[in-house]
Parts: sequence; structure tokens; C-alpha cells
Amino acid sequence: MRKMLLIPALGLIAGCDTVAPVAGTGFNTPEYQAQREAELAGQGQAGNPLLPPEAIAQQPLSAQGQAGAVTPLNDGSAADIANQTAAALASTSGQTTSAASVSNNGAISDEQDFEAVSNRRSIDADAARIEENRQTYEVIAPTIVPQRGSDGQPNIVQYALNTSNPVGTQLYSRAGFNLQAKAQRNCAQFASPDQAQIEFLSNGGPQRDRKGLDPDGDGYACSWDPSPFRSAVNN
Repeated sequence: MRKMLLIPALGLIAGCDTVAPVAGTGFNTPEYQAQREAELAGQGQAGNPLLPPEAIAQQPLSAQGQAGAVTPLNDGSAADIANQTAAALASTSGQTTSAASVSNNGAISDEQDFEAVSNRRSIDADAARIEENRQTYEVIAPTIVPQRGSDGQPNIVQYALNTSNPVGTQLYSRAGFNLQAKAQRNCAQFASPDQAQIEFLSNGGPQRDRKGLDPDGDGYACSWDPSPFRSAVNN
């Protein structure tokens, strides 16, 4: 009884399975391949010819332009590597020359570069250039320094160098009353002690003090100090 029930079930399962088509039926026959090749040949004649995959694989990659050229693959031998290196150096030699010419502008001198100068001038040209410079070289003989023009005023620098007594050391007699008070009033009229000393020497100083500018008789009016002038000469 159990065997009789299994037989109908197996029949139902077998009836549900679909039959797989034969791989070579209809589209892998010689007739179909011939028709397909005829269609492809017709498309190649209308446009660009279609190459079979075997022919494409055997051809090297071509350049799409001069700038984007691709070097074909080689077997890696030493000769091929040397040839490719030489070709690469030749293609970049022009760019190197142009870059060097741009950097050699007028702002930077290359006169210290022997190779650069030797390319422009020869030894004879340098000798001629040196001789030309010698011909145009001018020697200026030293001349006598002109004397300082005299405006009639006493030279306080020369006076300071001709004297040696310190400030406050009396060398000349002075007579009168309230000499210090008068000297303060009179010295206030001058902008500097140098001007007061010039006025003092112009009016009979240092022997005479007509305007009351040297009350202590040291020969220096209104606190004028000759020490800076003497120090400048000694140093």
C-alpha cells in the first residue's frame, strides 16, 4: 500500500521540473554563426571596420596624440631599457634648455660661472676687454685740500688747541665789582657758549674782557670748555 502511494507522488514531482534548453540549439549552429558574421561585416563596411579580438590583443597601444603617447611594452631587456631612457632624455632636453634660458635673466649675473662665460666669450675676447678697460682707466692725482674760508671771526677750535690751561685757572687780571653777576646777565644774551667765546675773542680777549664775559680770567667766556676739541685731536 505504501509503495502504491509513493509512485503517484514521484510522478507529480517529475511533471513539475522544466526541461533545460539545449545550449547549442538555435544560436550556436553553423548557420547562426555565419549569419552573425555577415551582419558584423556589414556594420564594419558602413562605419569603421571591426577587428576580431585576437587582432586587437596582438596590436600595441597607439598614441591618441603626440603629448599622450604610450610606449609599447617590451620584454624588459637591457637594450630596450637603454633605448627608452635615451628617448626620454631626448624629449626633455629641449625643456631643460628653455628653463635655463629663462633663469639666466638680467637680474642675476653669471660672470663667476666659468662654463657660462666660456660659452659666450673666448680668452682673446677677455684679453681685449681687459685692455680696453686699462685704456679708459683714469688715475686722479691727489690735490691739496682747500683752506677754510675766513669770515673775519676768531677760530675757537684753533684757540682751544693753542691753549692748555684748565677751565677756572686764572691767567688774566680782571678788575671791577660784581663781576660774576654781570657775567651772568651778559652771557644770557648768547644762544651758546661757543657764540659767547667768539664774541669774547673778537673784542680783545683773552687779555681784555670788554663785555664782562670772563670774570675769573681763565680766557674762556661764559663757561666755554675747550676740552672736547683737545680730546678730539688726541684721539
